[in-house]
Amino acid sequence: MNLNELTELNKKLRIDLINLLHSIQTGHPGGSLSATEILTMLYFNIMDCEKDRFILSKGHAAPMLYQILAEKGYFPEEELKNLRQISSMLQGHPCAKTTPGIDLSTGPLGLGISAGVGMAKGFKMKGMDNRVYVLMGDGELQEGVVWEAAMSASKYKLDNLMVIVDYNGVQLDGTVENIMPMGDLAAKWKAFGFHVLETEGHHIEKLEKTLNKAKEIKDVPTVVLANTVKGKGVSFMEGKNIWHGRPISDVEHKDALKELGVN
Repeated sequence: MNLNELTELNKKLRIDLINLLHSIQTGHPGGSLSATEILTMLYFNIMDCEKDRFILSKGHAAPMLYQILAEKGYFPEEELKNLRQISSMLQGHPCAKTTPGIDLSTGPLGLGISAGVGMAKGFKMKGMDNRVYVLMGDGELQEGVVWEAAMSASKYKLDNLMVIVDYNGVQLDGTVENIMPMGDLAAKWKAFGFHVLETEGHHIEKLEKTLNKAKEIKDVPTVVLANTVKGKGVSFMEGKNIWHGRPISDVEHKDALKELGVN
């Protein structure tokens, strides 16, 4: 997909997300909006969806992932209206048992990279060239199990593992800096044996270039620190932790759509 088409798709997905979460009065807008460009770039331009594996370790961003899976034809778009409903195939966090296109059920933070290491190691042991992509939140990096997994990835030289951090600086209860400062993240990942790349997570041209560069790294796992904005595209949501999982009112719905270019 060319970059102009991706730009239009990202705009459509943001509008659809606001409409969907307003209609069901539940869900996680902030982290879904910050991850939009990362997810579309992976699914439409970077991954081989036939053989690669994707893990949404920040599972609360499932609404945006579900919209992309619907765009890719994994299930009908009309299923989206059942998001987070009892017995729905689209639960609040990804469920591999019920949802086509989901490679791993996630929710507990830190689970994604841990399982991703196992998947990547398994592909290596079988001599397969499949790749594993793991999208994490920056608040998630406060989990100790993340760094245990990182040590393992480095030990086994898992160059088929790519970790992308949605680096928006905000988590459920406040900013990452206030809740549990992570310091120099690039230095931390380097200390754990990762090749580190940094990029602008909403600039699709730079994002594509960085992710393609990451695929070329050999003998070590790679992490991409993608600088993003929580709630990107809706000014009153941007950078605000209250929009981690807050319902969208009628007035806020109208204002958000206006900002996104809908009359």
